[in-house]
Amino acid sequence: MVKNIIFDVGDVLLEYRWHDMLTDYGLDDEEADKVGNLMFDDNLWHEFDIGNMQDEEIISQYMENYPEYAEVMQWFMTHGEFMHVKREDVWEKMYKLKEKGYGIYILSNYSEGLFRKHTSDAPFIEIADGIVVSYQIHITKPDEGIYRYLLDKYNLKAEECIFFDDREENTDGARKLGINAVTVRSREFLLEELDKLL
Repeated sequence: MVKNIIFDVGDVLLEYRWHDMLTDYGLDDEEADKVGNLMFDDNLWHEFDIGNMQDEEIISQYMENYPEYAEVMQWFMTHGEFMHVKREDVWEKMYKLKEKGYGIYILSNYSEGLFRKHTSDAPFIEIADGIVVSYQIHITKPDEGIYRYLLDKYNLKAEECIFFDDREENTDGARKLGINAVTVRSREFLLEELDKLL
């Protein structure tokens, strides 16, 4: 029986418009894809999420690694407030689930700076019964340590939880610990899955 619902943030509770950010900056579609993929595929992005380095160090390293894109990467990394889009229809489902008696938890890979920018005006933070973010404990999904930390910290039973995340490796990681998990394919898909719990 599911008693607790665990949500990832990116592409679950919020959408990311990183490609649009880069085209807004002035890149064409092909360049935007290239620059975005260079940033996200580099292990530096993992360092960003895990919180072992200062943001300034990571940005400097990106600029050193990709001098031809140094200016746009610096701009992108320091203007995260333009990256996210609210999913208010999903948030409304969260409120209804909370009212129905489910525990609501957040489990996400994020740097401290971006997490604060993206959730500063997000009311779902206020209704959460618990929040674990990778930068806080220096462990990222799908490492089993982050799931265990959440379960232990809030005294949750894995089999009583369901976890929504947009990445298959992260839902696989949760299932290894006995957590029910659903890979979110789209906002519409997520809304349908949440309706099943109401």
